[in-house]
Amino acid sequence: MKALVLAGGAGTRLRPITHTSAKQLVPVANKPVLFYGLEAIAAAGITDVGIVVGDTVDEIMEAVGDGSKFGLDVSYIPQQEPLGLAHAVRISRKYLGDDDFAMYLGDNFVVGGIDEPIREFRAHRPDAHLLLTHVSDPRSFGVAELDASGRVRGLEEKPARPKSDLALVGVYLFSPAIHEAVRAIEPSWRGELEITHAVQWLIDAGRDVRSTQITGYWKDTGNVTDMLEVNRLVLETVEPRCDGLVDERSELIGRVRVDEGAVVRNSRVVGPAVIGSGAVVADSYVGPFTSIAEDCLVEDSEVEFSIVLRNASISGVRRIEASLIGRHVRVTPAPPVPHAHRLVLGDHSTAQISS
Repeated sequence: MKALVLAGGAGTRLRPITHTSAKQLVPVANKPVLFYGLEAIAAAGITDVGIVVGDTVDEIMEAVGDGSKFGLDVSYIPQQEPLGLAHAVRISRKYLGDDDFAMYLGDNFVVGGIDEPIREFRAHRPDAHLLLTHVSDPRSFGVAELDASGRVRGLEEKPARPKSDLALVGVYLFSPAIHEAVRAIEPSWRGELEITHAVQWLIDAGRDVRSTQITGYWKDTGNVTDMLEVNRLVLETVEPRCDGLVDERSELIGRVRVDEGAVVRNSRVVGPAVIGSGAVVADSYVGPFTSIAEDCLVEDSEVEFSIVLRNASISGVRRIEASLIGRHVRVTPAPPVPHAHRLVLGDHSTAQISS
């Protein structure tokens, strides 16, 4: 069994971060989202992985390499334009051959891994096996409708009136039957080849399409709010450790990890939080659910519930929260505003000014 990891999307909902960085490499707890997926694939016993890449191919290849650090053998499959998930399957036909495969969206985060769904797929080997989860607003997702036996009877892509609250998680398990389906469908109104249409084609053709409802946490990290939420969730599992330098005037409270080469001076860090290697936190407060990446500087500032990327600096800023700060960013105080009032008042006016 192989894996097909999709890492070619443009990441428009994470702009401006993704103007200069691949969305799959934005870090959660100082580790790229993509790496969590690759680790889950390796843990499930899959070693052959094809990564579909687009404009950010160089950055993805530099980060992942040949996959050996994950215990994987990685190949790269170029996609000229992001024309849908089924299009990614179509262009990967040569790599996939006649093997079963797991398709994993590179910006998705699944707590608990994918071991159990893959074991179930291998045991029964249906034509397709979908991972589903209950969501509060299914209109933003691909939605599955199940029959009385639990098999998938229908799929809709972002329906206005959903028939269920079961959304498709960004992991799909397929037999080679999917290749006939992706060749048979036409682009949707969005101009994309939808994987939901391909799976619906299998259903309409009488093929065996099954599902698993995951009980763990799942997030599509496509926007800042979701990134911060996933960062919060992962930081909850951080084991406290101090491999860096923390002076006697500083205080680490709760689950705080200070990586080797990091320095904390005259500061208070309240976990869960991570301070990356080479980072300096001085005369500052770092609050819960914050990850400070490597080589950052935080001085005379307060940061909480935020993700700060590599080589960023925050100096003299009173309070930052619920923020995603990109690489090499400089955050400083604004110049003081003169306390003056400019008035143009007509005759016999009355003006009240708070000074």
